[in-house]
Amino acid sequence: MGICRITDTSLANLATCGEVINVVQCFFDPLRSFPIGQTQGVKSPFEPVSFLRGPAMPNRFMLAPLTNQQSHDDGTLSAEEHRWLTMRAHGGFGMTMTAAAHVQEIGRAFPGQLGICRDDQIPALAKMADEIRSTGSIAIVQLHHGGNRVPEALNNMTPVCPSDDPDTGARALSNAEVHQLRDDFIAAAVRAEKAGYDGVQLHGAHGYIICQFLSSDINHRTDEYGGSLENRARLLVEIIAGIRAQCADHFHLSVRLSPERFGMVMNEIIEVYGWLVDSGQVDFIDMSLWDSFKEPNEDEHKGRSLMEIFAELPRGEVRLGVAGKIHEPADVQRVLDAGVDIAILGRVAILHHDYPNLLRNDAGFAPRHIPVSAQTLAEEGLSDTFITYMSTWKGFVSD
Repeated sequence: MGICRITDTSLANLATCGEVINVVQCFFDPLRSFPIGQTQGVKSPFEPVSFLRGPAMPNRFMLAPLTNQQSHDDGTLSAEEHRWLTMRAHGGFGMTMTAAAHVQEIGRAFPGQLGICRDDQIPALAKMADEIRSTGSIAIVQLHHGGNRVPEALNNMTPVCPSDDPDTGARALSNAEVHQLRDDFIAAAVRAEKAGYDGVQLHGAHGYIICQFLSSDINHRTDEYGGSLENRARLLVEIIAGIRAQCADHFHLSVRLSPERFGMVMNEIIEVYGWLVDSGQVDFIDMSLWDSFKEPNEDEHKGRSLMEIFAELPRGEVRLGVAGKIHEPADVQRVLDAGVDIAILGRVAILHHDYPNLLRNDAGFAPRHIPVSAQTLAEEGLSDTFITYMSTWKGFVSD
């Protein structure tokens, strides 16, 4: 199968998301012609980053999509989550990404998780998009489904998975349910566009449902969505094709992947990465590495850091970001010097809502380290609910 490039014909006549599959031209060229030497020279973190589609980032700092449990139980955006995110946009982040937003009610994985599965969730999302974009930051929604990582008691529904999973009690999705899952990811992207966001990211990492389909450990399906890597990647490919067909040409689209844990195999993720590049359909690949600077777990790939492996892969005009233990300004520069385009900040962005602005104004800026007080976190825009959640992270909150 390979990855799929949407042809230019008949897209205007699509009636449903499912019909996307009839108008794609599939290809896989293992001998990609993109040069490796696309990242030469010293990069400043304050240089802009352009994309194939959508607006440029004004700098190379991205706010990681961080679980915060601050929204309402029905998935509508709360004032607390609005404040938390817009503070980071005002603080200088070039791309401000929401926490994972569930695309189906059964995919809600956390209490207080943001949702984008219903039209009534659009107005609050739109208000936040307007404010984020007013700062010059790019506004992005991360699209998510928890799959077998959803606690059954949270939604009072049996969680779903590519295949029956005795360990979690999740049941296998039927073929028709996989098609509905695909269409609901696409519909969520359409909602994000209606709400005024510059684009969306597909959460294919951390063992959530797209990642579960990619995993041969979890995905034991015998239909077109299981077996070979090409079949296991089919859901991701079809979601991408549908978003490209249903959203505007300038709509930004990225994918988050993990190369390790959760049943991921490095060589398979490298292959998926290449397919995404070759497709011409994604603008940005976000590699969630947990530790950007460590060597891989697999002996075959030792000798280089995880970020170096992906920075050295051909990617043409597709941008690469990495997340994982980027804390000090020197870490940011080290990532960029390795050839990565975007530094994705997570925990340190909780500690400093204005990390980019602080560094721009003071080259000697030294960020906080944990533990920090609840008062400090409140001053950085965390609600009591978010602070309580962060208290479950060992050593994060001091009191």
